[in-house]
Amino acid sequence: MLVPDNLLYTESHEWVRVVDDLATIGITDFAQHELGEIVYLELPDEGGKVSASEPCGTIEAVKSAEDLISPVSGKVEEKNAEVEESPDLINRSPYEDGWLYRVRLSVADELENLLTPQEYAKLIEV
Repeated sequence: MLVPDNLLYTESHEWVRVVDDLATIGITDFAQHELGEIVYLELPDEGGKVSASEPCGTIEAVKSAEDLISPVSGKVEEKNAEVEESPDLINRSPYEDGWLYRVRLSVADELENLLTPQEYAKLIEV
């Protein structure tokens, strides 16, 4: 499983890439592998607010459906329309083309609660 070393992670298998105060969020390679073929996404609305550790959408695969849990709090600046139309992008490119949404951080300290790449790799035993 790929665990890029330039990201932060959650125990619920989301990743976060932060540039200034904008966080790009997706699900990890491990998560997409465990879910299987992803067929549907419900992402948070642009302009809406998300809260850390709270559900903000849904991801459905052939095998199951799961809540998307926001790793951070803030305002949704953008959602990936391309991945909404073709959810299988997550299976092919979970860290690049398959990103889900971007959040303007409202509580930067929440980043301290996320896992480092090394901690996440240990969690999934890579």
